[in-house]
Amino acid sequence: MKPQQPLLSVRQLCVDYITESGDVRAVNSVSFDIMPGEVFGLAGESGCGKSTVAFSVARLHKPPAYISGGEILFKGENILGFDDERLRSYRWRQASVVFQSAMNALNPVLRMEEQFCDVLLAHNPGMTRYEAIKRAQELLEIVDIHPSRLKDYPHQFSGGMRQRLVIAIAMALNPELLIMDEPTTALDVVVQREILQKVYALKAKFNFSILFITHDLSLMVEFCDRIGIMYAGELVEVAPAKAILTAPLHPYTRGLGNSFPPLHGPKTVLEGIPGTPLNLLEVPVGCRFQARCAKVHARCRQEYTRLAEIRPGQQAACHLHEAAEEQPDLPIHLDKAAGC
Repeated sequence: MKPQQPLLSVRQLCVDYITESGDVRAVNSVSFDIMPGEVFGLAGESGCGKSTVAFSVARLHKPPAYISGGEILFKGENILGFDDERLRSYRWRQASVVFQSAMNALNPVLRMEEQFCDVLLAHNPGMTRYEAIKRAQELLEIVDIHPSRLKDYPHQFSGGMRQRLVIAIAMALNPELLIMDEPTTALDVVVQREILQKVYALKAKFNFSILFITHDLSLMVEFCDRIGIMYAGELVEVAPAKAILTAPLHPYTRGLGNSFPPLHGPKTVLEGIPGTPLNLLEVPVGCRFQARCAKVHARCRQEYTRLAEIRPGQQAACHLHEAAEEQPDLPIHLDKAAGC
């Protein structure tokens, strides 16, 4: 029996931005796989490159950004070689995006009926408008919005409902991969949970994969199968969600988790992460996290770190990993319910 093949394989992806001070490498040699039906999360501080990765996977990056190296394989095909016609088929049908701000993603002067029909008719030349409206009504019901609301404008919906509308449009053509870029950032914590629970229920029903981008590790631990932690444009750790919570290997992963307060147990002083994010125009020799790491040593300042498997299914890019194998890790105190 052949092993299951990845739906998406990102291989040594490099993305640069053109600036007046020179080209900036915002994503540096990032590699990961997403299996069919898997929820894979990318987490990290603002500016770490996670959204740039998401836009690259959807081929939605625009100048001054450009992909300077690597491959993005969808079911074995390198999407970086797709022409406009093939890209048109890839987007929406194979990979679709749920953007961060629903109000900006929706056209404020068009009724929702028109916005659904635009997508459906553009990608289904043989579909009639009546069929498109029926499909739009079905999509609204899937996300628990009454079909009669198709006649409404975006401003007539609450923030949570607008986000559900964006999810419904993204699912219009039954994509195999849903790319969610900070989909709940502007929502309160109760609505966040409702939205993610709805997406998770839809995933279970339709068996699509998800690339979930967020800075909120508490949400990610609860809803993802595996998590990739990004720092300064690089993946520093990839592991099952439970391992990220209970046995983080990279010092940055531990610091990211400990920046959330626990909801249970005694009060503790939040550790946080000292220093400021790296200036990508001044990348040091060696580990990019060295200036903020409490465990930095000479090797960290001399040798580049590469992602390597330290434990079964758990990778880290850290020169301390040999010690991490020998010594038990203390779990970070991030509570599973912290995103509620």
